[in-house]
Amino acid sequence: MSGRQMGVLIGLVILLGIISNAVYVVNERERAVLLKFGEVVDTDIQPGLHLKIPVVNDVRRFEARLITLDSDAQRYLTAEKKALIVDSFVKWRVADAGRYYTATGGDEFTANSLLASRVDAGLRNKFGERTVYEVVSGQRDELMAEITAELDQIALEELGIHVLDVRVKAIDLPPEVSSAVFTRMSSERERDARDLRARGRELAEGIEADADRQETVISANAYRQAQQIRGEGDAIAAEIYANAFNQDPEFYAFHRSIEAYRSSFAGKDDLLVIDPDSEFFRYLNNPSGSN
Repeated sequence: MSGRQMGVLIGLVILLGIISNAVYVVNERERAVLLKFGEVVDTDIQPGLHLKIPVVNDVRRFEARLITLDSDAQRYLTAEKKALIVDSFVKWRVADAGRYYTATGGDEFTANSLLASRVDAGLRNKFGERTVYEVVSGQRDELMAEITAELDQIALEELGIHVLDVRVKAIDLPPEVSSAVFTRMSSERERDARDLRARGRELAEGIEADADRQETVISANAYRQAQQIRGEGDAIAAEIYANAFNQDPEFYAFHRSIEAYRSSFAGKDDLLVIDPDSEFFRYLNNPSGSN
């Protein structure tokens, strides 16, 4: 290879190097700023192919997609001076690339740190204005909307960041308070349980007493009806016996004597000591029954 060809080749390499350093690409997922000797000269670089002056200009790219800042749980005091452990997160993205670069140097970690301090201050103020009930359920959505709007305005002015959402993942009581609350809740539930058991025993005793009373009344009525029916039966039986006796007194006396004999000598070992001339043996001594 001749010296001339070598020179041309070296020139082409240098030209390609200059062209490669003079061209840069910004894709749709990025925001970028153009620097001139470290000073921001263009903050509105659209996605696509662009030119720059090698050595003089430099390009800094940042993530344009949504970024999540998941903060550590913090301890806040409510308006009642009650402590709560709050775990939150923030959704943000770069809105003003120039301001973002100036404030954070284009470092996402630095941006998260600066934003986290502002989120912490905002939540601390909002929780300090509300009661436990309001921050847990009553005004939770309103609180999140307020802190998002205020933080978005502050972050945009100071950091060039657009805050889309601030959310609380969990609100817990401190461990020492949780133990006391659990003990108090357990005592309250035990007291309620004792009260319910006492009411149940009282109700059971009332039902049992009423059942016993009804049993006594029913038994008394049944006994009265039974005695009445038995008395009516005895009266009818006596009337039948009387009518039968009046129709044939002699036969009735004979029948009664036979029944008496059968009852007295029901077993082989039965023994009766009585005068043979007694009225009891009237029909044994004389079938006609005469003395």
